[in-house]
Amino acid sequence: MSDWIKAARLRTLPLSLSGIIMGAFIAKWRLYGEGGIWDWKIFALALVVTLLYQVLSNYANDYGDGVKGTDAKRATEAESRAVASGRITAKQMKNAVILFSALSFVATIALLYIAFIPKYMNEFYIFIGLGVASILAAIGYTVGKKPYGYMGLGDLFVFIFFGLVSVCGSYFLFTKTFSWDMLLPGTAVGMMSMAVLNLNNMRDIESDRLSGKNSFALRIGFKNAMIYEMILLQLPLILIMIFLGLNGFIQNQNYYVFIVMILLIPFAKLRRKIMAVKEPKELDPFLKQVGILTFTMAVLTAIGLNFFK
Repeated sequence: MSDWIKAARLRTLPLSLSGIIMGAFIAKWRLYGEGGIWDWKIFALALVVTLLYQVLSNYANDYGDGVKGTDAKRATEAESRAVASGRITAKQMKNAVILFSALSFVATIALLYIAFIPKYMNEFYIFIGLGVASILAAIGYTVGKKPYGYMGLGDLFVFIFFGLVSVCGSYFLFTKTFSWDMLLPGTAVGMMSMAVLNLNNMRDIESDRLSGKNSFALRIGFKNAMIYEMILLQLPLILIMIFLGLNGFIQNQNYYVFIVMILLIPFAKLRRKIMAVKEPKELDPFLKQVGILTFTMAVLTAIGLNFFK
């Protein structure tokens, strides 16, 4: 059991929860102002669905890299990968991917049933399509003949599904509407998710070169990937600040809602530490730190909007 827990890579779970928390609690704040109802059952099921997607993605990644031999070339990580190390066979991991795909689909149907049936049938079918796309994206990063993670497209897919779909989609589940300003927090969470993936790919840049995994970091080189990382870690808080400003909190002098801006200091410290890294393998500890910062950003935004009225 411990091998399966390790393969699930629990340190990635806060990152996957961030988009749901961001979208759901912005919806809660907006519904409160409009006299609407925020359904806690939708929130609970959305958390379950996103956790299943994340575990599915991690198992599929372990399986895909394992059967392609990519992990065998990673001196810093191969020992922690289940298939590459032989602790879990490729067949067992494949079965786990199939199982979690089925569980993810069933949980998605349950979530969408609570959110949309019987009044919003069109939205129900559209979101089923998004759910299927999310499952396929979770699997397709490393699995298949042409996995998009091996073509340098991982950053784009992470931005779309961990950022825009997660934040804007969860917001829509509650409000049944789309608001253009939601692209700002959606982009903020998406960029933080890209920052995690980019750090991961920077760490593995040499082993990926040997295995033929052409990640975006490998394509642009370590130095440019570092510049890219700094941009990804610089903009999210600015986007959140613009979102709050557009919603009148500066004019209303409700400055408590900007509590999320206390993260400016830890963000700055983190950027300096990452920039000081000389060896790619030294980047590994920062993966968890960026994930926790993303989660904290979402939670503080939620607190500011809903508890400092």
